Amino acid sequence: MNPTTEFAPRRFPRLLLPLLGLALAAISVLVAAQVRGRSSSKSAGSSALQETSTHPAAAKADSQRIAAEGRVVTYPGAEVIVGTDVAGTVVRLAVQELDRVEKGQLLAELRADDVVAARDEVRGRIGEAEADLRLAQAEHARQQTLLEAGIGTRQAVDGSQRNVEAAQARLASQHSAERRLRAELAKTRLVAPIAGTVITRNADVGESFQSGDALLTLADLRRVRIEAEVDEFDAGHVTLGSAVTVTAEGWEGKSWRGHVEEIPDAVVPRRIEPQDPGRPTDTRVLRVKIALDESTPLKLGQRVEVKIAG
Repeated sequence: MNPTTEFAPRRFPRLLLPLLGLALAAISVLVAAQVRGRSSSKSAGSSALQETSTHPAAAKADSQRIAAEGRVVTYPGAEVIVGTDVAGTVVRLAVQELDRVEKGQLLAELRADDVVAARDEVRGRIGEAEADLRLAQAEHARQQTLLEAGIGTRQAVDGSQRNVEAAQARLASQHSAERRLRAELAKTRLVAPIAGTVITRNADVGESFQSGDALLTLADLRRVRIEAEVDEFDAGHVTLGSAVTVTAEGWEGKSWRGHVEEIPDAVVPRRIEPQDPGRPTDTRVLRVKIALDESTPLKLGQRVEVKIAG
């Protein structure tokens, strides 16, 4: 008998037992991993469900807020362009950009030599006209005295009366000419129509300007608000007094409170190009005016983002 053949059946069970043990250990590891995975999935699902159930009100509130873009603008009458009604050359500039001015304060002067000379000439003619009037009045009084004494004639009295009236008309004409020249002279002195800040200056001493040209721009920076362009599709959800949150680039993490104070009656073409390229540019918008409830560092004309409570 072959000893090798006789030993093989006895050795086989001894080799199989360790292999079975390793297989059982591997199966145990896999089962434990699956149990842990199910527990983690259940826990994650529970957390997600809890989070969803915790924040639906916030998500709903955010979805009801109307987002729009706008700019910082002044209230009506709080920004004016100061120009000239007469052509001339600037001979004096009394302010610089960012200067604070009061209403009626002198801003600039134009050369007015010709107007001053014409005014002085008219004043001389006024003196002559006044002298002529005094002479005509004296002659009229003399003719009346002669008539009363029976020496003079009615014709002489009427003639002297006519001379008085003519002298009065000439004097009135010269006074009118003087008032016209005074008005022209006043136009060469540009004064502030409102109290505010000089935000732009387009003039320098020695520059010449034509009638109607703008020299300066004044703005009352204490009277600013937001003009937001709300898409016409959201127009029906905007109400007076709605709370507004204002943010701006360059002020990350900062926001300011406001409220809707004016809603126009008509939609108009968009003026502000949307920063989001996906938003249409040919839609019509409602230019909603928003009052700021607190002071801000925002600059006039600065672009802002607003969220209006719907």
